[in-house]
Amino acid sequence: MQFHIKGMDCASCVSKIETALARMSGVSGVSLNFAAEKLELTLAPGSSTQVSDVEKVIRGLGFGVVALAGPGTVSRADGCNDAAGQDQRWWQTTRGRQVVGLGILMGAAYLMAILFPGYGSWVFTVAVLAGVFPFARRALALARSGTPFSIEMLMSVAALGALLIGEAEEAAAVVFLFSVGELLESVAASRARAGINALVALVPKTAVLLDAEGGQRDVPAASLSVGDHVLVRPGDRVPADGMIIQGASSLDESPVTGESIPLARSVGGHVFAGSVNIDRVLHVRVEKTAADNTIARIIHLVEQAQATKAPTARFIERFSRYYTPAVMALAALIVMVPPLAMAGDWQTWLYRGLALLLIACPCALVLSTPAAIASGLAVATRRGLLIKGGNALETIGRVGTIAFDKTGTLTQGQPRVTDIVSLTDDSQDAILALAASVESGSNHPLAHAILRRAGSANIRIPVATQAFVSAGKAVHASVSGRALAVGSPVYADQQAVLLPEHHARIKTLQNDGKTVSVLFDEQARKALGLVALQDEPREDAQAGIARLQSMGVRPVMLTGDNSRTARAIAGQLGMDWEAELLPEDKLSLINKMKRDAKVAMVGDGINDAPALAAADVGIAMGGGTDVAMETADAALLNSRVTDVAHLVALSRATMANIHQNVVFALGLKGIFLVTTVLGVTGLWIAVLADTGATALVTLNALRLLRKKFD
Repeated sequence: MQFHIKGMDCASCVSKIETALARMSGVSGVSLNFAAEKLELTLAPGSSTQVSDVEKVIRGLGFGVVALAGPGTVSRADGCNDAAGQDQRWWQTTRGRQVVGLGILMGAAYLMAILFPGYGSWVFTVAVLAGVFPFARRALALARSGTPFSIEMLMSVAALGALLIGEAEEAAAVVFLFSVGELLESVAASRARAGINALVALVPKTAVLLDAEGGQRDVPAASLSVGDHVLVRPGDRVPADGMIIQGASSLDESPVTGESIPLARSVGGHVFAGSVNIDRVLHVRVEKTAADNTIARIIHLVEQAQATKAPTARFIERFSRYYTPAVMALAALIVMVPPLAMAGDWQTWLYRGLALLLIACPCALVLSTPAAIASGLAVATRRGLLIKGGNALETIGRVGTIAFDKTGTLTQGQPRVTDIVSLTDDSQDAILALAASVESGSNHPLAHAILRRAGSANIRIPVATQAFVSAGKAVHASVSGRALAVGSPVYADQQAVLLPEHHARIKTLQNDGKTVSVLFDEQARKALGLVALQDEPREDAQAGIARLQSMGVRPVMLTGDNSRTARAIAGQLGMDWEAELLPEDKLSLINKMKRDAKVAMVGDGINDAPALAAADVGIAMGGGTDVAMETADAALLNSRVTDVAHLVALSRATMANIHQNVVFALGLKGIFLVTTVLGVTGLWIAVLADTGATALVTLNALRLLRKKFD
């Protein structure tokens, strides 16, 4: 069963609901995601507990509940009121109206106290009773469901206790300030969830479906099936992941990937749901359903990540289990010991004990970590950085070494022609034309690179015939009546005459980390020219590596390529390297490095799966692929090396925010605990120590949403 829960303002709400459901017969596997407001549980077949019973318990605790009828569909349920208030102004929500009403009562009470002093206390009493009633009702429901020491119970006891000892005005202030604090928590929680809501809103509600005859009709985007053809006009959002089958245009993919520069896409190019078509009409064939498109997968990953508790959060939850009873025991001692042992005034020490009850609630402390983690994950998602949970987010900032795969990670993953050398009187263009002709029938990446270079130079490529391949050695073809071949230097040296100066030139190119192909005439046994290719570093690789080094992180390149190529690439980037490694060698090196420091591995998520799994944190470049997103702990949608440094910076900023929150929550409560015992501060300050601290901790965590990357 899945439910949408409304009205959760802090992480302690999760434990209240989980505790209540765990006591119900036939209910198991309870998992509640605070950020996504989603509850999952297993209901045993034939159990006496029905779905309606689950909903009744949740509503009794003061939360709204919506049963999710299926993937992507929501069936409205009674009791799901405006508790969450995500699509309403604060004054339109239940809590907002409650605060406004209490404010009016408080204003009337103060006015009555001035005009009719004898009746002012009665109005304050009415304000207390009206304001505390919903909290007391919820406190009793929580007590029956297994949470007797909730903040609602503590506040209700404190307010009613103050009323009984004649402090009606202060009791009213306690209820009002507590209500304001709850409202602030609700508003802050809604802001924290805004990231996922923004992602959901990216996909358009409707799409223009094209039929076989070319007709057009508007249909719900969620109804599109794989293979459907849709029309995407300039200014429209793409309704589904797909491939362009007609047209060419620029697309703004920043809402999905964070890439700010529009990218050109043409026939055969892939497009993401939610990206914006800028200038021309496109026909797109749907390749993913609404439930499986890129945005849906991102939302699912973010929700999973937010549901995964970070190690710091787990520690604080364990700490709070001892903290609350300890402070409550202290409150009881404050009430009992001075009057009994030191002839203290019962009313004075009862008042101070009631104030300590409010300080005892650990809401701000419990919220300090998940609020920061949720904000960190949200800002990462906006930048195209997908992080699978608080554990990964915490660990990334502590890594001392980051290992990089070379091909497709530090480099483009696509060889490029860098040098064309004529060994005869022919021009470079003539050598390139002959090499491209021979390679025209090959599907090898080097052949594609040579053909791309010839195409970009607008060189006419002669027609080749009788083409065939000698696996791992050369490509052969007949061009204009000549038997030509393009092969490796070793093979060319066996089949043709390579002069010493030819060998010297080949060695120079290879020492620069380039792959050299030799064009030669097989009949004349004569070398005609050299074509050098190189998989060059990504444009941002040098900046990304330099940024990591400035942050005290050691980058190292692990590659299966030869030592010459590895030395050349690593030399350009200024980093350590290990070459000619098999997958098991990479795994062994990762395990060895882990002995000295936390280690992250950055790879493509497919070939480097063992090393990604062995590292403390696995980071997949090109995170748009299913395999990459499933293999690693984090995925970089934009495949930028600088984003690795951004991950480290974000992790460190998040952990600093958590430490600030913990110090703030404990420090504020510690200060007011002392001042309350000494009689310096009273009940309303104690309320600020709880709800005010909770709201401020949340707002501090939300500062992460404004984090900028260089």
